[in-house]
Amino acid sequence: MKDFFTVIGGMGTAATESFIRLLNQRTPAQNDQDFLNYILVNHASVPDRTNYILDHQRPSFYPDLLEDIQQQSFLNPAFMVIICNTAHFFYDQLQRQTTVPLLHMPRVAVARLKQKYPHVKKVGLIATQGTLKDEVYTNELQRQGLSYTLGDQKLQDDVMSLIYNHIKQKDEVDASLYHQILQRMYDEFGAQAIILGCTELSLAQEKAPEHSYPVIDAQSIMVDTCVTLGQKLRHGQAIKIQHGLIVNS
Repeated sequence: MKDFFTVIGGMGTAATESFIRLLNQRTPAQNDQDFLNYILVNHASVPDRTNYILDHQRPSFYPDLLEDIQQQSFLNPAFMVIICNTAHFFYDQLQRQTTVPLLHMPRVAVARLKQKYPHVKKVGLIATQGTLKDEVYTNELQRQGLSYTLGDQKLQDDVMSLIYNHIKQKDEVDASLYHQILQRMYDEFGAQAIILGCTELSLAQEKAPEHSYPVIDAQSIMVDTCVTLGQKLRHGQAIKIQHGLIVNS
């Protein structure tokens, strides 16, 4: 197969399924041959990312992702994307192990936020405790001159419950809880836009979009990015990715 990219997922599988479903839905296609060429790696047994980031005595997820990166590099995809925000804790180390460019989901999401909401000064971030601790989003927001809020402990507990207790464990989206989290972030903590910094939260947005709050859905943005790049590959156009971002030629 030529002119393809690799999706490294399985963290978790329901969120990865959402990514692939949206990728196919958003690809302009009139027949089978119009869809994009890609390989999906659904590596469901990757150790929990948040558990390791919060406690380095727990199993590291780096060896598993490194194995995926190395295996896929032999196939020479045009680029790779890791469908897990928290996994970007090891982004720099993984990128150093391959010449294949890796898209950087949090970086792409913050760039899109700046483009879509140029007036926004204060951003709400909802994500796993691991993503908050590794500061992969907050560092990007600070580099862009944006202030941010993480809410309070009650809000974070609700976010973790939505992600782990409902979506990961029960394969269900509690729409009421999801909307309550957005409402509190917007009304109580003054967020002008809210980043969904976890692919399970992106799944919640797909399943329960009936709200009026301005959100930046990192996974959805990555879907659009992959469609754009995949279409360029299909039409023989050059693509360039530096530091995890598309470089316009």
